[in-house]
Amino acid sequence: MSKTETNSRAGEDLSPVAEVKSAVTGFIQELKGFQADIHARLQKQEDEMTKMERKSLLRRPVLEAGADLEAPHRKAFDAYLRSGDDDALRGLEIEVKGLSTAVAGDGGYLVDPETAQRIKSVLSSTASIRAVANVVRVEATSYDVLIDHTEMGHGWATESGSVTETATPSIDRISIPLHELSALPKASQRLLDDSAFDIEGWLAGRIADKFARAEADAFVNGDGTDKPTGFLTHPVVDNGVWTWGNLGCVPTGADADFNGADAIIDLVYALGAEYRANAVFVMNSKTAGVVRKLKDADGRFLWSDGLAAGEPARLLGYRVLVAEDMPDIASGAMAIAFGDFASGYTIAERPDLRVLRDPFSAKPHVLFYATKRVGGDVSDFAAIKLLKFAVA
Repeated sequence: MSKTETNSRAGEDLSPVAEVKSAVTGFIQELKGFQADIHARLQKQEDEMTKMERKSLLRRPVLEAGADLEAPHRKAFDAYLRSGDDDALRGLEIEVKGLSTAVAGDGGYLVDPETAQRIKSVLSSTASIRAVANVVRVEATSYDVLIDHTEMGHGWATESGSVTETATPSIDRISIPLHELSALPKASQRLLDDSAFDIEGWLAGRIADKFARAEADAFVNGDGTDKPTGFLTHPVVDNGVWTWGNLGCVPTGADADFNGADAIIDLVYALGAEYRANAVFVMNSKTAGVVRKLKDADGRFLWSDGLAAGEPARLLGYRVLVAEDMPDIASGAMAIAFGDFASGYTIAERPDLRVLRDPFSAKPHVLFYATKRVGGDVSDFAAIKLLKFAVA
């Protein structure tokens, strides 16, 4: 046996191949350790950047319509509706352009921007006086309209003659108080626990339907007691003796019926010329069905449908709003109104909609008490005229 073989067996020296294998193994282990360290550092840096991005999204104003920046508030509001957990709402701080922060700690919270916008669109598209009236947003408990409806005196003066004092116009104040409109839908806790149930869509649809029907009726027939004052509840006099504070009317010449189409023409020209440019007819579907059959002396229909999709029908060239809360044709009924409602009727409302969750009063159901404050009244008695279905 040679000397080299003896030393190799004794473990004193390694062969060249073994030395290379040992070096490669050590290098691979060091490389793996380096890769693991780099990966851990990158993961830590990514986590820090994610936290910073979330904070910036919560405090950054909305710059793009497509940005989903209200997601934290929607999640917090959804958690409140489903389980009553208001911790997320209380601790949420969002600095955005819309109203999306929690109100005082009385259990109610402002509806998140997405839900509130959905309700607003349904209300605006509902066939009611809201579609043609003057709608204002207020932060107070009432809204005052100042009206100058009197004439200022005048006189002709000569070069050397004295000028006499003329009459001074007076200003009337019409106060429109805001009343609370409420809805109280309910859902079972099992539905709320089901993640597939669209709680926000359901709640928005129920509230919108309730509010739309209540508002539409109040703007026409409301008595002003805990609700808006409808324009048909004001005193009505013959247009020939009309005075401020009353609505003028034109008779059809027949009891509970038309005596030809002349009455509608008389109604149009009973309204002042300054109002006719923006005037609109208001009637319900039954009345519209009767009016649509009327013809002039040459056999032409007074009614014409819109030429484009979404365009309202027209009567004598003026728009027609079909509001189902208008009365039917009957003896002495004011079934048709004509006027500039943007000037003649004002709707005042607060911009916030509040929802209070009540899981105790109707177990095993959960009640959602939604409230909104709104008011309405006639703001210009000269801007609205009525057609009375009577002989005189």
